[in-house]
Amino acid sequence: MKKIITLLAVIGMFGFQGCEGPEGPPGSDALVPEAFEIKNLNLGKVADNEYNLKSTFQFEIGGNLFDDETVLVYRLTGLINSNTPIWQLIPRTIYFSNGDELDYDYDFSKVDFIITARGNYNLLNTPSYINNQTFRVVIIPSNLAAAVNKNNYNEVMSVLKISESQIQKIDL
Repeated sequence: MKKIITLLAVIGMFGFQGCEGPEGPPGSDALVPEAFEIKNLNLGKVADNEYNLKSTFQFEIGGNLFDDETVLVYRLTGLINSNTPIWQLIPRTIYFSNGDELDYDYDFSKVDFIITARGNYNLLNTPSYINNQTFRVVIIPSNLAAAVNKNNYNEVMSVLKISESQIQKIDL
């Protein structure tokens, strides 16, 4: 009887070692899309024809930024109505009919960011492009960045399943 129990125990051990099932749900290290809003800010003068916002996040962005995540920045350019904002992906160049150009650009690290407006003219002549600006920062897994039209803010948010109420407000 002892031999049969020992034999069954050995067979059971080998059987359990070979078991492999489907992978479980993602753990806490899984990439989670995030969105932030920086509202109603004035860009500060850095040099002639260049203004920016340089700041440190109040918290570190995502655990794997640059490895597995992509940062997208959108600028609020207007409203269709009170519930329908118009978001424009930056970097972006705005061309004016008189030949002037204005470039919006940005760069990020895990802890800080810079959003820049740079023109080939005196930007004080168009204060609506440097004052009272609102930006949305969206951090997404890189594999989704290739699968979505990044120029379409609503499509990005829909694919990421981020609702308006989930967008974190950043006060600077």
